[in-house]
Amino acid sequence: MTYRFDFEFPPPDFVDPLSDAGPPTGEVVASARDPGFWLNPMTVRSLAVDGERLDGTREWYAELPSTQDRAIARAREGAEEGARVVARRQGRGRGRLDRRWESPVGGLYLSVIVRSPEEHAGLLPLALGASLAEVLGQRYSLALRVKWPNDLLVAEGPCSGRKLAGILVDRVASPRLGTAAVVGIGVNVSTDRGRLPPSLRADVAVLTELCAVPPDVQAVETVVVDVVLRTAETIRSSTGRDELRTLCRRKLWGVGRRASIDGHPAGTIVALGDDGELLVEDRGRRMAIRAGDLRVEEAA
Repeated sequence: MTYRFDFEFPPPDFVDPLSDAGPPTGEVVASARDPGFWLNPMTVRSLAVDGERLDGTREWYAELPSTQDRAIARAREGAEEGARVVARRQGRGRGRLDRRWESPVGGLYLSVIVRSPEEHAGLLPLALGASLAEVLGQRYSLALRVKWPNDLLVAEGPCSGRKLAGILVDRVASPRLGTAAVVGIGVNVSTDRGRLPPSLRADVAVLTELCAVPPDVQAVETVVVDVVLRTAETIRSSTGRDELRTLCRRKLWGVGRRASIDGHPAGTIVALGDDGELLVEDRGRRMAIRAGDLRVEEAA
């Protein structure tokens, strides 16, 4: 695998808040599996992997409290679309509903800034999940589905129902983009289960355990960033939104199963609405669920 970087150093007075070492020295640590990473944060203006160029500044950290919090700050400062923050591990990673996202070394922890769609913005998280399920599934020969509204699950085999990835979207005001959508994504690429809390170990899927040819984190990052940017562009047109709705409905996990929301029985999952709302049916009455913690009953 060949990597090419265009980069710039942080300003001379930059001090890494996570390090006692002071301003970065610019020392490069490079290899085929750990390409071009600074011991302190660096800013990459563009990254090309095997000839595929991903535009937008890229900040990489060995450790960061939260890529999402850092990317939100960058969006508010006026970062361009495609700018992203990546960390090898997170100290205070967070998921939806402010839940802690366990982030040991071996996972992809990434936040990407895109322009928020002016219409049907609520469809974006689900569209991202469905697009990732489609592309990662094709790339690595996996059956993947989206558990509403933003979890990527393995759909077949001994790991069926286990979580491979999660998505978080925060919308913030941006002087450059108007309203920015900050897309946080975590993928269990080569995560060591032993580094996870015991309560989570049986519930997660790890990509390298599922693939005949295990990918590395950087290869998965390339795929994920491309999907995020393409989906954010596609959703802006009415034709693109229709295509994404079709994909979301095809990739939805749990259709035909009983479900509960926030611990309360809600009915049977039947479909998705046009804005990504979950449609459930109970005793002949159909309801739209727009927020909440979903639990899906196991298949009989």
